[in-house]
Amino acid sequence: MDDAILITELNDFIFCPVSIYFHKMYGNMDRMIYQNTDQINGTAAHKSVDEKSYSSRNTILTGLDVYCGKYNLIGKIDIYDAGRKLLRERKKRIKTIFDGYIFQIYGQYFAMTEMGYEIQKLELYSMDDNTSYNVLLPDEDKNMFSKFEAVIREIRLFDMESFIQNNKLKCQRCIYEPACDRTLVK
Repeated sequence: MDDAILITELNDFIFCPVSIYFHKMYGNMDRMIYQNTDQINGTAAHKSVDEKSYSSRNTILTGLDVYCGKYNLIGKIDIYDAGRKLLRERKKRIKTIFDGYIFQIYGQYFAMTEMGYEIQKLELYSMDDNTSYNVLLPDEDKNMFSKFEAVIREIRLFDMESFIQNNKLKCQRCIYEPACDRTLVK
């Protein structure tokens, strides 16, 4: 599993592949040193899931460690409702549904189904405004599924030395921008 991809890295890679390097470099440092308000709030929002205090119902699983052998992905789920056969990925606030959000829940979906869980519905949930967004299952959205597999291939083939960032807006939103040698922010 040395080359396993963290499910969260599917979203991070799309934002900026270099951010994965910095995330690993900062590792276990105090997040207050490098995270901005959005990241700190997002971490706090996941606290009930990570600490498994979200629900006491035995049909609700939270923070479950998952592994997908087919794609060699590892991570945690946010919420699985066994009664509704619903897998939910929570975000602090969703303004735009980015492909990376969908790829994260696809990674969780494939891991959970390999592990024997039945999933009939995928959902992204925006906590700040209590809004749910249905996500089509991978076999219902061939285009998104194809993009999901393409990103996994890109991650496996990624060459940091040849990467050139070309989106200044991403640099402006990146918590690692001050330390990055590829920044477009001047």
